[in-house]
Amino acid sequence: VGHAGTLDPDATGVLLVGVGRATRLLRFLTDLGKTYTGQVVFGSTTDSLDSTGTVVATYEMAGLTEEMIRSTVAQHLTGAILQIPPMVSAVKVDGKRLYELARDGAEVERAPRPVTVHRFEIAATADPLVYDIEVQCSKGTYMRTLADDLGRLCGGGAHLRQLRRVGVGS
Repeated sequence: VGHAGTLDPDATGVLLVGVGRATRLLRFLTDLGKTYTGQVVFGSTTDSLDSTGTVVATYEMAGLTEEMIRSTVAQHLTGAILQIPPMVSAVKVDGKRLYELARDGAEVERAPRPVTVHRFEIAATADPLVYDIEVQCSKGTYMRTLADDLGRLCGGGAHLRQLRRVGVGS
């Protein structure tokens, strides 16, 4: 048994699995794009960039509007972008995974990586600081980093919650 990509520990949704001889075909599926849903919570950042982490900063963002968010997404977070992997990712630096270093309390320099965000849709919820999102992106895109970047670009901070992968490829 094998799989074509992983999910964050608290994420739910689609994970392609191969059994028996089909496992050999998974290598052709790992590079496919992904589609995710989730929520961006504005006004606070966490050490893990998602709702499982400890809040490390809070921001007054009561003036935030849906139009401001849409404009920020269109200008800065759609198309080919550079993204810095979060410290809680599985990326290796000097032979150690970043999440292992983060558990030890370390923070290291991480090189930005090119990713592509094909579609980034937002929708308001009943809470003025919480927005539903749906993102279609390339392999290797970190949704928690998108949420964090969006918060910073909107003049404060944000984190991700309720991440769900709803599609892989077509």
